[in-house]
Amino acid sequence: MSETFPTIIQGGMGAAVSNWRLANAVARRGQMGVISGTGLDSVFVRRLQLGDPDGDLRRAMEHFPCKATVQRVLDLYFIPGGKAPEARFKSLPMFRLEPTREHLAATILSNFVEVWLAKEGHGGAVGINLLEKIPLPNPCSLYGAMLADVDFVLMGAGIPSQIPGILDKLSTHDRTTMRLSLEDDTIGGGAELVFDPKTVFDFPMPNLKRPNFLPIVSSDVLAQALIKRANGSIEGFVVEHHTAGGHNAPPRGGGTRNERGEPVYGARDTADLAKMASFGRPFWLAGSRATPAGYEFARANGAQGIQVGTLFAFCQESGIEHELKMSIIEEVKAGRVSIYTDAVASPTGFPFKVAEIEGTLSQAEVYEKRTRVCDLGYLRRMYRKEDGSIGYRCPSEPDADYLKKGGMAEDLVGRKCLCNALMANVGVGQVRKNGLAELPLITAGDELVRLGDFIKDRNPAYTASEVLDYLLAATPASAG
Repeated sequence: MSETFPTIIQGGMGAAVSNWRLANAVARRGQMGVISGTGLDSVFVRRLQLGDPDGDLRRAMEHFPCKATVQRVLDLYFIPGGKAPEARFKSLPMFRLEPTREHLAATILSNFVEVWLAKEGHGGAVGINLLEKIPLPNPCSLYGAMLADVDFVLMGAGIPSQIPGILDKLSTHDRTTMRLSLEDDTIGGGAELVFDPKTVFDFPMPNLKRPNFLPIVSSDVLAQALIKRANGSIEGFVVEHHTAGGHNAPPRGGGTRNERGEPVYGARDTADLAKMASFGRPFWLAGSRATPAGYEFARANGAQGIQVGTLFAFCQESGIEHELKMSIIEEVKAGRVSIYTDAVASPTGFPFKVAEIEGTLSQAEVYEKRTRVCDLGYLRRMYRKEDGSIGYRCPSEPDADYLKKGGMAEDLVGRKCLCNALMANVGVGQVRKNGLAELPLITAGDELVRLGDFIKDRNPAYTASEVLDYLLAATPASAG
């Protein structure tokens, strides 16, 4: 264990659930605040179209090193006073292997702004969480975060062995490359993702701090593989149990499911903590450890501490739309919420934790009324076309479109559009041509059903600081 690192990591949840306000509040207390970089470019431009009422985004943009980029983004997306409620959001183009310079700049700016605001006014640690399963924006997202002096990078939903080397190169503004696999790749070799900061900003800048890299793993086996295969240094690990929210690693034992259709996990899916400790790197336990006893268990078994998601997801500072958040808390208190590990909902093919809540897309009858559309495209998969070129498809897009692109009919069953739902969770859901807005789909860990115990003697509008007080209640001051 290293006392130079925080002992509690606030999880990087959803699209903007872990927003700058939450990360700032946690970091001010000496723990690690984390912003979610997933879909942040879209969240950012939609916040601008809502008028940036508190002026926070524009205040942070004043510190961005390229003023011309700031002005272009404001000209394209900022609406003084905000758009009309019935008006549609103007969207960025979907990411491609070769995005436009304007899209790259907007993505870099969005990540800079979120990290800058998370770090404002204190000297605590701030991290950014990204997904290996959404690779195309990752290099420029990381670069934007590093321009704002981000301290940690956390990444899961895959095996991020190429990220350490990319961080090394970005710290000196060098060109980066990443090999990506393709579906239906009869030619072989995959594809190469190239990002060169100098093609976006053509003026000299000082070298950047290289942030600490913490892969999110489900097992000691994966942690050991990353140590051997990574192309740069790994400073620690988050060891995530399958009870954690969001995407879960598939079971190592195969495709067995229970009577509800959920994947069945076994002993092989729980990390050996003694082996984790033997790697000589700090690690944090995630998933069902968000109690004082869970914290003490982690510390007693060689961990640096714990990562906590669900308790922070429903605190006052999180990005979940306020009325939705309060209604979920009331449902939890009444015992009407359950968690379902959906084996097919996510287009990634990874199991995805869904909170079963009335009126959200967790209900089959509600989701079936939604017209399929893919206009954000973060979870699209790249594939090799018959002519050798690269195409993009998503099993949550319209059936006919997916099948026309060579997708398999069985891949369509049960898929949900996580991209649009996660935007709706944080109040920036798209308004469709029929005037209806996209509906939310809440992900949370198994701990959500016990949230009622936590708030039993608290105001339902509890704060991030109250979560930390609770977790550290039985902890000596030196450990916090």
